[in-house]
Amino acid sequence: MIWVTPFTLDLLNQRSQNTMAAYCGVIFTAFDDNTLTATMPLKPETQQPLGILHGGASCVLAETVGSTGANYCINLKTHYCVGLSIDVNHIRSVRSAQVTAIGKPLHCGQRTQVWQIHLYDYTQQLTAAARLTVAVLERKP
Repeated sequence: MIWVTPFTLDLLNQRSQNTMAAYCGVIFTAFDDNTLTATMPLKPETQQPLGILHGGASCVLAETVGSTGANYCINLKTHYCVGLSIDVNHIRSVRSAQVTAIGKPLHCGQRTQVWQIHLYDYTQQLTAAARLTVAVLERKP
């Protein structure tokens, strides 16, 4: 199991209140020993003028899942994670319903982590593939 700091879905969703993730409607829905899952609805705030999911909204969902997951793979009392880079390949447009993101770490090191986050539409088709790199930083006393 990758998780170091315990959490619940309620805790993750509470921590997201009044953030970009909440504005976009991101909700954490599941986790297991090695993955974290969240959904985001297709709504006017997450669409581009053509009525499809905005690429930036895909990035918001991917980074929310990856950075949240990264922070619970460490001891949050002594360290925290911040994003260094994100790369997203948009594979298929999303025109309705919601997007589901499933994130898992590819590398959990002492100074960096690399997360893979795949986004799927309501038919379970891959819509985007993201890779997020985060820095693991020590909390100052």
